[in-house]
Amino acid sequence: MTVPRTRHVARQSLRIVLMARDIELRIVSLVVRAREGADEVILLDLGSNDSTVEYAQEIGCEVLHFTNEVNVQNIASFLLDSNLEQIDSTLVLSITDQWKLRDLPISINRSLEGWDVHLSHQVSDGQTETVDDLILSSATVHHIVFTQDGLEAVAYLGPLARTADLDQQLRVRIVEARMNVGVPQRESLATASRFAQLFYWMLETKHPLLLFGIPGVVLFILGYKLSGNVVGALEELNSTSIGVTLATIAMTLVGLFGIMVALILYIMGKQVEQIQSQYDWPSRGSQ
Repeated sequence: MTVPRTRHVARQSLRIVLMARDIELRIVSLVVRAREGADEVILLDLGSNDSTVEYAQEIGCEVLHFTNEVNVQNIASFLLDSNLEQIDSTLVLSITDQWKLRDLPISINRSLEGWDVHLSHQVSDGQTETVDDLILSSATVHHIVFTQDGLEAVAYLGPLARTADLDQQLRVRIVEARMNVGVPQRESLATASRFAQLFYWMLETKHPLLLFGIPGVVLFILGYKLSGNVVGALEELNSTSIGVTLATIAMTLVGLFGIMVALILYIMGKQVEQIQSQYDWPSRGSQ
């Protein structure tokens, strides 16, 4: 009896290039998720003015600074001239406000289909243009997949090259990614940048004890001291006594709330430090 031999298909190596600007609140989660499906993840920074580059470097992500005009040929030329190690497929993702993390698995699947050049470009609803007449430099990139042959072929094209000018021996696919109509969504912690930065700053600098703890203790003590006179004020019920009573109760409750918030944020800050030390992730203050 002969046992059929199992056929093993070599896994293709994949590099993911995140092309983005000012995404400090998303960069860590993007890199972590991208590493789950790729052999290498690189940030192609378009000139960030926030801490995007710093956060990427903290988690060991290589950063390349791209200063040219963003189009297909310039991206291919830049990656080719960066002396990166040759790899089976390179997936370039344009990270914008409309791009969602749930789109990542779909883009990774496109990179495994064996296309030498797979370009997904964004078009508006009223835009109509045939694939062969598309000028590559005018395409708004959603994602691009390159093999080494495809990367070299696109890099050497002129600025006015069309899709039809690509080598006929290459496997090329050009698809349209329709721009979705923006629907107002509830604001989350990831999009509420100002609040998220304030929250992270309080945890990182241990300021909750100062911002909430000290005022909370002062208000609680004053409310407790004044509560002794409230009992005497209630002997004569009028608008003044009721107002003093409510003010005293409110002062005491606000003080107690401030103390509780300070303790909770302080404990959360300790938990953040423990997680960072567990995964060998240095804090910003230690650099």
